Amino acid sequence: MIDVLVVDDDLRVAEINAKYVERVPGFRVAARAHSAAQALAVVQQGTIDLVLLDHYMPDQTGLELVHHMRDQGHCTDVIMITAASDVVTVQAAMRLGALHYLVKPFTFAALRTRLDSYAELRRTVDHVGDRDHTGQEQVDQIFGALRTPAAPSPAGLPSGHSEPTTDLICGVLHRAGHPLSAHEVAAETGLSRSTAQRYLRHLEQAGRLRLSLKYGDTGRPEHRYVWVAP
Repeated sequence: MIDVLVVDDDLRVAEINAKYVERVPGFRVAARAHSAAQALAVVQQGTIDLVLLDHYMPDQTGLELVHHMRDQGHCTDVIMITAASDVVTVQAAMRLGALHYLVKPFTFAALRTRLDSYAELRRTVDHVGDRDHTGQEQVDQIFGALRTPAAPSPAGLPSGHSEPTTDLICGVLHRAGHPLSAHEVAAETGLSRSTAQRYLRHLEQAGRLRLSLKYGDTGRPEHRYVWVAP
């Protein structure tokens, strides 16, 4: 079994990520941490194979944590799972040896693909490691084990709906963690209310959002939508 440390300052997100990990054969969640200090303390115990690491935390960034891990001689593998998508952070993660970088929000399938490639990497290294020396073919096998297929475009989008806009709305609701109205989603995304409403209605029908009604003084209910974890 591959022992995983899930690190995220949001307890709800950490729980979702942990449940995702437990669904992948060969992986188990050994611990959760909600700050860099907690994560480092767990890594120092020497029982963790892989860290699923958020970047934004209350005491340090994820990359600062990786710096400390490496300075202390901990070679624990890291996969970044974060909303930070700027090029500087991505490049810094690569230079520190992060094996994958997954931008929130993401699907279970996206995480599983990266975990499966990580497991394949470990199998490949174990196999090649039986030899005293490696050639280019074996080196290519090691690096090739981490390659992941390009994510397919989601099927079933109605005419007039785009994948980037769908992802934008899903990201807003995923981060909110509580029901939002079409007006609030429009304000967060910069879309018109009618466009936001059209996408929200489709996502609710597809089972990705849950609809609730909020009654005000006028008696006319307001439709509010909340993210449903896959």
